[in-house]
Amino acid sequence: MHDRDDQRDQHDQHDQGEQSAARARAATALRRFGHALHSREADMAMLERVADAADAVTEQLLDMPPRTRDLAALVGTMWRDPVPDGAIMEHFDDCFVSGAWNPLGIGIEVRRDGDEAVATVTLGPAYEGAPQRSHGGIVAAIFDDVLGCLLRFLQQPAYTGELTVRYLAPTPIGVPLEFRARVEQIDGRKIDTIAEAYAIEGGERTHVATGTARFIAIESYTP
Repeated sequence: MHDRDDQRDQHDQHDQGEQSAARARAATALRRFGHALHSREADMAMLERVADAADAVTEQLLDMPPRTRDLAALVGTMWRDPVPDGAIMEHFDDCFVSGAWNPLGIGIEVRRDGDEAVATVTLGPAYEGAPQRSHGGIVAAIFDDVLGCLLRFLQQPAYTGELTVRYLAPTPIGVPLEFRARVEQIDGRKIDTIAEAYAIEGGERTHVATGTARFIAIESYTP
């Protein structure tokens, strides 16, 4: 009986893994599609084809059952284990900034580097504000996410109480970016953090922005 239950659990986990991979692949394809549509001079026939195909698939999706997600379960597993040095930071799969399942997301990757959280990303053209320059809100969103990843080091959930961004130079599109974040101080429930953003091109690092955030720890959480 136990063997049969174990086999069923393994089968369910396999199915969930394949479902997760398929959702991530679909989201990645849609992000790539969005950047392509934004950055290419498509003729009217192609634009009409895109609209018809997107509408048809959308109608099929809307006929399917709505998704349900258990926030308490996600939070419980996310804060349970420490993050090893060099590891990719696990986060909510649907997160707009770093979630693999979000078709409209930014798709950053965050790793632990000692006491720092380091995000890397090359922004696609759909995230423009001015031509060839990232929208400032995209930069702010990345700061909020990578600074929030520091809470994983502390194994302490918290919410963003304040986020301040200082823009030092235009943040380019299509150029590798690096965001490096660290904790500055902890005072009771207040967790103060800081990060710098750099554009890396031709071996040169340009400091494009600085972000600071104060997080407020959630007192009721028990690891």
